[in-house]
Amino acid sequence: MNKRLVILGAGESGVGAAVLGHKLGYDVFVSDSGQVSEKYKAELEALAVDWEEKTHTVEKILSADLVVKSPGIPEKVALVQTLIQKGIPVISEIEFAGQHSSAKMICVTGSNGKTTTSMLIHDILVRGGLNVGLAGNIGFSLARQVAEKDFDCYVVEISSFQLDGMYNFKADIAILTNITPDHLDRYDGKFEKYVKSKFRIVRNQTEEDMFIYCQDDKEIEKVMNTLSGKAQLFPFTLEGELAQGAGIKNDNMQITIPNKSFQMSLKDLALKGKHNVYNSMAAGISAMAMNIKNETIREALSDFKGVEHRLEKVVTVRGIEFINDSKATNVNSTWYALECMTKPVVWIAGGTDKGNDYKDLLKLASQKVRALVCLGVDNEKLKQSFKDYVPTIVEVDSMDEAIKSAYFLAKKGDAVLLSPACASFDLFKNYEDRGTQFKTEARKL
Repeated sequence: MNKRLVILGAGESGVGAAVLGHKLGYDVFVSDSGQVSEKYKAELEALAVDWEEKTHTVEKILSADLVVKSPGIPEKVALVQTLIQKGIPVISEIEFAGQHSSAKMICVTGSNGKTTTSMLIHDILVRGGLNVGLAGNIGFSLARQVAEKDFDCYVVEISSFQLDGMYNFKADIAILTNITPDHLDRYDGKFEKYVKSKFRIVRNQTEEDMFIYCQDDKEIEKVMNTLSGKAQLFPFTLEGELAQGAGIKNDNMQITIPNKSFQMSLKDLALKGKHNVYNSMAAGISAMAMNIKNETIREALSDFKGVEHRLEKVVTVRGIEFINDSKATNVNSTWYALECMTKPVVWIAGGTDKGNDYKDLLKLASQKVRALVCLGVDNEKLKQSFKDYVPTIVEVDSMDEAIKSAYFLAKKGDAVLLSPACASFDLFKNYEDRGTQFKTEARKL
């Protein structure tokens, strides 16, 4: 009798796990309480696995030998708690995929910068000729790639939700970009629980492995003082030079790892802003550890194009620049966006609040923001937070209205910045949908 694999959630992660489970000979059942997209329905039908949508058939689910849970489903959900109480293992798709791959895993987590850093590392490794996949929160799931391609190594962007379901998986190179309050609604409003979740990235690391982290992040540093991990440590900082890791000297980024060093002028980095220097440092250390030549690293860091929906310049209309930063779904991401603005800003923000505290944005908003366009179903918290700091605040409930209002409020030489600091689910399918609508409406002007 084949072992029974139940997968909760039929998005890319769940369907990827189904592909791998089917290949491994499991009796696979996929259950999604929501609607399954046509693309994934067709794929599940082609696999000839049992699946359901808009419901969870409890008796079918409780017959599992193993459950792979979508990162979007909280552990506190009654069904998941019942599975745990019955002793049925509940793991993440990343954990499941890792059990069936011997590839080297370069894993990136953090509240911000995960996607840029992951894509940058992948770009450098591809240029360096490595057989490397990009997985996790970007593109195709790790499980799907392990089933269909199995690369020699992977760059995996991992969220805290995925880390929560990680037990035996090991990152050969673990990268922690930063930790700022995010998803606190999922962690009982407790920041320390979220911090603990992020540090699961170093779980199971040995003396052979590397942990690359931001030394300037006070939350990371607090934990580093008590961390008992075995991995080799490679910090990065903007506060000077380091004997091992990445730092700054005379406006040059300097990276040192055993028997190797690299330096590059900050002026030559393709990605601008302090946060992108951090991302470039983390990527540079990783690439050196993977034995990529210095000239290849330099070439990639000097012409990397950046990530869609992250400070993406869209169009300039009558001297007003439109910038899409829809991927900024938390306060810290928006802080970085505002911090690197050099023009007066008409700022479009709002959406589903995840327990946000806007106090860190108040000073920047008072210095840089001419007007705030609140785009959301409930904008009260946003309005109350900024009413004494931004001279003009308007409310809209569609992207079309947001663009028209912002264009009306902006002057020649201004930037209209979509940097929501919130999740997108009140008015949009996801942050990509929100960013795409922003670009479409801006280009209509």
